[in-house]
Amino acid sequence: MTSTIENHTGSPEATASTSGTGTGDATARGSVRVTGTLGPRYDEIVTPEALDFLALLHDAFAIRRSERLAERRRRRQEVADGADPDFRPETRPVRADPSWRVAGSAGAPGLEDRRVEITGPTDPKMTINALNSGAKVWLADQEDASSPTWRNVVEGQLALRDAIRGTLTFTNEAGKSYELRSPRLAELPTIVFRPRGWHMVEKHLRYTAPDGVRECASASLVDFGLYFFHNARELVARGRGPYFYLPKLEGYREARLWNDAFVLAQSALGLPRGTIRATVLIETLPAAFEMEEILYELRDHCAGLNAGRWDYLFSIIKAFRTRGDSYVLPDRSQVPMTAPFMRAYTELLVQTCHKRGAHAIGGMSAFIPDRRNPEVTERAFEQVRADKRREAGDGFDGTWVAHPDLIDVARAEFDAVLGETPHQVARQRPDVSVGQHDLLDVASVRRSGATVTSAGLRSNVSIGIRYIDAWLRGTGAAALDSLMEDAATAEISRSQVWQWIAAGTRTDDDGQPITRERVEELVREVVAELPRSADDRVDDAAAVFRAVALADDFPSFLTVGAYSQFLVGSAVDQP
Repeated sequence: MTSTIENHTGSPEATASTSGTGTGDATARGSVRVTGTLGPRYDEIVTPEALDFLALLHDAFAIRRSERLAERRRRRQEVADGADPDFRPETRPVRADPSWRVAGSAGAPGLEDRRVEITGPTDPKMTINALNSGAKVWLADQEDASSPTWRNVVEGQLALRDAIRGTLTFTNEAGKSYELRSPRLAELPTIVFRPRGWHMVEKHLRYTAPDGVRECASASLVDFGLYFFHNARELVARGRGPYFYLPKLEGYREARLWNDAFVLAQSALGLPRGTIRATVLIETLPAAFEMEEILYELRDHCAGLNAGRWDYLFSIIKAFRTRGDSYVLPDRSQVPMTAPFMRAYTELLVQTCHKRGAHAIGGMSAFIPDRRNPEVTERAFEQVRADKRREAGDGFDGTWVAHPDLIDVARAEFDAVLGETPHQVARQRPDVSVGQHDLLDVASVRRSGATVTSAGLRSNVSIGIRYIDAWLRGTGAAALDSLMEDAATAEISRSQVWQWIAAGTRTDDDGQPITRERVEELVREVVAELPRSADDRVDDAAAVFRAVALADDFPSFLTVGAYSQFLVGSAVDQP
């Protein structure tokens, strides 16, 4: 049995039983039922057996999930009240123990070489394009690059199920057909599936606990459970495995929750422990201080860590939103990965991963090419080329791109460093020394001359509203102003506006204060300038933006309220 972190410190946390009810009745079982409308072939995904599997996961982990979310809220308030995040003294024995390693890519076919990973949602067209792209890995995303409509959730699972079996085809409205370049899964990019985070729920599935309490199902357990139940054995049979990206973790106890879910899921399907491999996105400030502990908790199932740069910036703004001007970040465009606090984060991630035998995967530059505009394309190539050259030189083993045309650009930079070697895990970074101050020195970027500008303020308002409009229409990844925007970058946009107002920030170019009234005027201007159509959601998007950027309270995630109030039950939510 895998020990827990507390085995080092003498205070083990009990793992929940399969029933998870605390009643002691080992035979009691909950249930999951569908409350959404069933479209064509939906019954191939939400089968009675799959729903029983989801109920098994919820019985075991629903209570602990709620406890972890409550812990998040407590820690977030502590930081807002002035307590700085730091490395945990009680888990020092884990960090100090040189003996342990993670599973890494050993025994995980398709994960040894990850030098270029393409990201994208799981609709049929995107699934085929990603698997035909020539990347080493496809991050099949049902999180930040996907709008969580019922249609996207279930039909994304259908697309993945068909793709894994080599049968996926798609024909668009114009009659253009798409098909996989090979029916052999091992000849395509390795699929790594990203479920939604612990904070999200799935309102089209209702979980009833053994004691009769009803609640919306956990989106994390739904996405993971459906993908694993339908595909795990098939993936193994076809020379791959059930691999996952884990988003939004804020600490090692949340990693433990995932690990226990993996153990139970593998046992239920009769698969060996360690068949699952997970890569954790380090995209929250608390998680940056617990990288080794997260690896430790998942070590039997862990392949690596990823530097989720955009959510990381959002997490920093969220953590310090009430701390005043010294914690204010400048325009997003003026926060480079070479900023001292961002460089500390990425260098610590590489050092930590390689110390423990894990892959370090770099983040995604937001710049994307435009095949109709050579100047935009060349600028994107230049930006991505420099970004990937830095990552490869720093020791990353792979990186993300958001567009097929960027694969060769990114691969060239990693080929120049890796050559024929699949990764550089053996490259240790003893030169890296990162402490609490380095990770928290967010003021360093403004000390270097970066500014808050009127253009940056307007851009945040415009991108926020336009992205939310796309998200409410069912699109989770939107090309805006030659950048690929997803939920993470929209979160940066709205949270910067909220923080600038709260801190009394003035735009440096004109000295004017950023107030609710000023932002409200910008909202009206942006809305008035946007093209309108019968199916647009611009007015709803503006309402969401106001709620998450101008309200007195700061909602932890814009997607939570927008999902419940504006997405569920809308036209795009239906099959």
